[in-house]
Amino acid sequence: MGVPAFFRWLSRKYPSIIVNCVEEKPKECNGVKIPVDASKPNPNDVEFDNLYLDMNGIIHPCTHPEDKPAPKNEDEMMVAIFEYIDRLFNIVRPRRLLYMAIDGVAPRAKMNQQRSRRFRASKEGMEAEIEKQRVREEILAKGGYLPPEEIKERFDSNCITPGTEFMDNLAKCLRYYIADRLNNDPGWKNLTVILSDASAPGEGEHKIMDYIRRQRAQPNHDPNTHHCLCGADADLIMLGLATHEPNFTIIREEFKPNKPKPCGLCNQFGHDVKDCEGLPREKKGKHDELADSLPCAEGEFIFIRLSVLREYLERELTMASLPFTFDVERSIDDWVFMCFFVGNDFLPHLPSLEIREGAIDRLVNIYKNVVHKTGDSFRRRQKEKRKRMKRDQPSFSPGGILTPHALGSRSSPGSQVASNPRQAAYEMRMQNNLSPSVSPNTSFTSDGSPSPRGGIKRKADDSDSEPEPEDNVRLWEAGWKQRYYKNKFDVDAADEKFRRKVVQSYVEGLCWVLRYYYQGCASWKWYYPFHYAPFASDFEGIADMPSDFEKGTKPFKPLEQLMGVFPAASGNFLPPSWRKLMSDPDSSIIDFYPEDFAIDLNGKRYAWQGVALLPFVDERRLRAALEEVYPDLTPEETRRNSLGGDVLFVGKHHPLHDFILELYKTGSTESVDVPPELCHGIQGKFSLDEEAVLPNQVVCSPIPVLKDLTHNAVISINFKDPQFAEDYIFKAVMLPGARKPAPVLKPSDWEKSSNGRQWKPQLGFNRDRRPVHLDPAAFRALGHVMPRGSSGTGVYSNAAPPPAAFQGNMYRPLLRGQAQIPKLMSNVRPQDSWRGPPPLFQQQRFDRGVGAEPLLPWNRMLQTQNAAFQPNQYQMLAGPGGYPPRRDDRGGRQGYPREGRKYPLPPPSGRYSWN
Repeated sequence: MGVPAFFRWLSRKYPSIIVNCVEEKPKECNGVKIPVDASKPNPNDVEFDNLYLDMNGIIHPCTHPEDKPAPKNEDEMMVAIFEYIDRLFNIVRPRRLLYMAIDGVAPRAKMNQQRSRRFRASKEGMEAEIEKQRVREEILAKGGYLPPEEIKERFDSNCITPGTEFMDNLAKCLRYYIADRLNNDPGWKNLTVILSDASAPGEGEHKIMDYIRRQRAQPNHDPNTHHCLCGADADLIMLGLATHEPNFTIIREEFKPNKPKPCGLCNQFGHDVKDCEGLPREKKGKHDELADSLPCAEGEFIFIRLSVLREYLERELTMASLPFTFDVERSIDDWVFMCFFVGNDFLPHLPSLEIREGAIDRLVNIYKNVVHKTGDSFRRRQKEKRKRMKRDQPSFSPGGILTPHALGSRSSPGSQVASNPRQAAYEMRMQNNLSPSVSPNTSFTSDGSPSPRGGIKRKADDSDSEPEPEDNVRLWEAGWKQRYYKNKFDVDAADEKFRRKVVQSYVEGLCWVLRYYYQGCASWKWYYPFHYAPFASDFEGIADMPSDFEKGTKPFKPLEQLMGVFPAASGNFLPPSWRKLMSDPDSSIIDFYPEDFAIDLNGKRYAWQGVALLPFVDERRLRAALEEVYPDLTPEETRRNSLGGDVLFVGKHHPLHDFILELYKTGSTESVDVPPELCHGIQGKFSLDEEAVLPNQVVCSPIPVLKDLTHNAVISINFKDPQFAEDYIFKAVMLPGARKPAPVLKPSDWEKSSNGRQWKPQLGFNRDRRPVHLDPAAFRALGHVMPRGSSGTGVYSNAAPPPAAFQGNMYRPLLRGQAQIPKLMSNVRPQDSWRGPPPLFQQQRFDRGVGAEPLLPWNRMLQTQNAAFQPNQYQMLAGPGGYPPRRDDRGGRQGYPREGRKYPLPPPSGRYSWN
């Protein structure tokens, strides 16, 4: 599924699911940077319990950013990763758990996509380097200017794969980072931290989901836990919905298309390498003091509220007069399943479904139309559909002056002149409207109605100057199925046996993906063995197709996966004898590593959207070849090639600290149950870690610029999730005791209390957020910027602002009757806009002499951005421990550690400084 396309569609269709993040920035005092105190209440008006980080979405932009210069070395990359995590932590401020998951060895179904990406990245990287060298030589030959070429090794992003030295070093650096923050950051004080590095098998987001599923199945799980998951992949939305947790939020960097990128040759903005002319950089600033600055802002984050998306889906999918009881949880599962057809990481999308052409809306409409009808009526419709599919002639083709002709024909359109082209076009449209039937090749709009022949017109924001790729299939013309199977599979469409094989593999894939999203990995060995999907019209008799998978399968080892997904150009990350198998012409598996390969655009516009036609790896042949080189591994390589597990960290203030310390003192060799009463209901098994972080032992820094932790009080231990039988079914339901968040789209009591006011959806997390008002200082500022004798009437005065050179009294009070300036609030974000009755400063004039009640303080969102935190700022809203109280299911507020939750109180707030 294309991430930009899906997210663009989702944000347009369900706009209220998105909330901009309020981010408190570090302050500087006398040149000293004061970090954000994350132990303070969350400025986003919500308190999160658990934060999960899909780390690969952090590692990639920090190691090879697209909109700023790349880090110079690996140490700078690690520091950039630390800073990125700090930003996320300060925004979310989890109070119970931080789970950091790095992609480990993936199932075979995912490895095919990884192989395609890495081969493509290697090919594009080499091609870009050749193009840069060619353009550089041309510019220098013409006398152009270019900065000296930096002599540095090109960073191969393929190293971000389990089993490489880079990933091994990253795990060590993250252990140090966690220990440092648990020792020194008050926001981490009572936090449980779990690190699942690349040695633990499974994709990062699916390791997170597996953890949530297994904890939900425990009796001590809190069904009202508020989860926050960080990641940019579109499938995180589906995975979050699949948990059926009532409070689930996704945080991601805001997607901004067409962000400026510096030229790879001159480092200037405004052109690509191919368009570089070698012109000197223009001077910036009087003394060129802005020479090294880049016109790019730090990325901003947004929240995606899945609880609001659930409201949208419930409203959209609810159907009346069903032959069974409507269950919104099952309908949400159906919606997730339908999204599989537009593409995912494991299966290609159906050929006639594109997100940008309303594919998901079309599927929902079909779903709602057919859910009522089963049995004989369904078979009757299928029979009629097959009859229609046999018709080769389209229901309509333009005639007269608009009839298409072959080029060079005597009767070509150029030889005829229409006396009234507009009338001819009108008659053509009328002829189409009067057509009694709809062609089977006619495309449909997002609501399921037929659209004109030729497909849906591309919207303006989806188009650019690039030409459309050649389409040899032409789904809108008769014979489309024959052309599709011939072009994509090189078989005849009449080969029923082959088509049946493709359909069976695809149906198996749908079952595998559904199990993967809801239960875990059904098989580490299964994969879809074709580059393309069948047609939906080929899905006949699929109820009888088997969907069972081989049990007891095991994942690849890290170095084995590298051999399955790496091109030969990235072989330097492998042991020498293993690397030779990728390049030696006499290698038994040399065909797995083609030096070049074709990319089928498949109707797309850009190469990265196309299908890389790579050969599939035969697992048996690969393992047979590796048996001969396994003895060549060094002890260090053998260690990196082994599978590991998760590690849990706690600080000295955590209730688990003394319990774990006692395990190390006794030297227990048996696994021990985690006491759930000491860690917010988390359950699992503990076992001693040979490389543990232990109290009173120095934690050495793996990065030279960072100092060792000489006064360590953090402890770590191996952690394993609760185990279940292989055939255990995790229930996809909302758990007993779970309370749905207060409705956002249409509160149940709004119509009774609205008194005729227009309803507006809630745009922030806090439904009781107070509207923005002005305090006396703001009114004095208004008196400064407005002329004394304003002749304007009403709120929106036409009086011009004072000149820039005006040096009036900043503290002059606002005069009676003086107009207000509505643009004063122009920088307030939508979720902080006024709702309900007009603000106080528009209802009455400020009068200092009549003993008026003091107005509420200025919006604290702006205070957190422009001033240091004031301890009494949250006094009115704070609950026990200084945290904002949680909302209950009736819209009220209650204390953070609510009754029945026997957890320690949150840490006291206070300033701190880094050691």
